[in-house]
Amino acid sequence: MLQNIKELYGDKLAASDGEIGHVEDFYFDDKSWAVRYLVANTGTWLSGRQVLLSPHAFGRWDRDKKSLLVNLTRAQIENSPSIESHRPVSRQYEEEYYSYYGWPAYWDGGGMWGGGEYPVALPPTKEEIVAHQHHHRDDKHLRSTHAVTGYHIQAADGPIGHVTGFMVDDKSWAIRELVVESGHWYSGKEILISPSKIERISYDESKVFVTVTKADIQQTLENDIVKAGA
Repeated sequence: MLQNIKELYGDKLAASDGEIGHVEDFYFDDKSWAVRYLVANTGTWLSGRQVLLSPHAFGRWDRDKKSLLVNLTRAQIENSPSIESHRPVSRQYEEEYYSYYGWPAYWDGGGMWGGGEYPVALPPTKEEIVAHQHHHRDDKHLRSTHAVTGYHIQAADGPIGHVTGFMVDDKSWAIRELVVESGHWYSGKEILISPSKIERISYDESKVFVTVTKADIQQTLENDIVKAGA
């Protein structure tokens, strides 16, 4: 099921033995376009540190009650590797984090989540444990969905709007489409752009560059309308 990430902000978070806060943000990998972490706001409970929850720990998400069950205890979360709120997520921290929980690392293997396409909480193999030791200097591509929201979309022939959301598959946690509010050229309508059409993201310019043109987008949307009416 596809879900717009912005609709999940503020949802309550419940560990197996009590509430732990609410959803504040998500970090996604801008190479594989997968959500790697939920950023939890724990209020005064664990103030001063950033609390990250991997989709490996996600249980049932109750849309009606706007709450997510996290398959961890409060003690597990409190004793997990600590990272200060103002610090970026390093690969060294991720290695400590995944080792602590005993989850397979997403950066090892050919799948979106390492050995597969879904965040399944299986223990790491000996080969994966050894491989982890060689990734301290890997480039990281984790970005905040909150931060990228509002970025301008630059098509091959000019600006076409700005990012307002991310449509994510709540099983694989892959981002399937960027939600874009178009500019005056298309009456401010909402359009969807696949990550496969994204050339690069410029964080200095706060822009997302795509390989399509305005005409490409209009033709695709018009074809979709025709198919829907057929």
